[in-house]
Amino acid sequence: MPIKISDTLPAAKILESENVFVMTENRAVHQDIRPLKIVILNLMPTKVETETQLLRLLGNTPLQVDIDLMQTVTHISKNTSKEHLLEFYQSFDQLKEQRYDGMIITGAPVESMDFTQVDYWEELCQIMEWSRTNVYSTLHICWGAQAGLYHHHHIPKHPLPFKLSGIFRHRPLDMNHPLLRGFDEYFYMPHSRYTEVLAEDIERNPDLQLLAMSETAGVAIVATRNARQVFVTGHCEYDRYTLANEYHRDVLRGIKPRLPQNYFPGNDPEAVPPMVWRSHANLLFSNWLNYFVYQQTPYDLASLDK
Repeated sequence: MPIKISDTLPAAKILESENVFVMTENRAVHQDIRPLKIVILNLMPTKVETETQLLRLLGNTPLQVDIDLMQTVTHISKNTSKEHLLEFYQSFDQLKEQRYDGMIITGAPVESMDFTQVDYWEELCQIMEWSRTNVYSTLHICWGAQAGLYHHHHIPKHPLPFKLSGIFRHRPLDMNHPLLRGFDEYFYMPHSRYTEVLAEDIERNPDLQLLAMSETAGVAIVATRNARQVFVTGHCEYDRYTLANEYHRDVLRGIKPRLPQNYFPGNDPEAVPPMVWRSHANLLFSNWLNYFVYQQTPYDLASLDK
């Protein structure tokens, strides 16, 4: 089933070329069903790329999904045109009277900063508080996961000795959890971050459940007991070349980054990386949408449990 987005959003043509069912707004209003309402708070500097990645995964389910895009107003994006932001994005003030079945809070390249040093931290905290009563289930990604764990559950982040970048093997810890339904005993996910959260901090909190770990990358997936909040520390939405683009960008900046681990064949940065995480990425998003958004959210969003 389709995702409903603006006909002129750049992602629309890309997704249609991949046979992802994208529905026009005109057609959507004639559907005699209540679609799921999802809002994406996009904190990534490469907003168009991130939109496409997330919409690709949201469009791979039998559910009709209506998408709103949200941006912060206390940070001015330098990598996305003002025209794009004005046409496709809305602020929290414009959307705060709405209620949503689900929300996605993306990562952001600010892991090395203290949370309170991030220029939009107070605005993000306000949005995360709003999500507790106006969103049924919120999926937090990478730095968004660290921010959500810190704000909602006082879980600190810790600096790593060097950037964790690459494709890492993970192990599900509860194969019967609906979020992991259909997962193999091992799965792969990209990571790209300078900080981490610790398993022992998660396990001490009775409201949280550690769902997946990596021997190298550490904590991977965490959820509250009712999965109204889900935290994914990696980037399962990444495309084949996202880590490569980040690596080459850092080389040009003179940062002298390490090669992403388990990524370039033969550790050759000009080689084509194999994409070995796509199926579990689709499965994770499908499970979240099905078991913790579609099957749990009330038909009338005005009756969301506060």
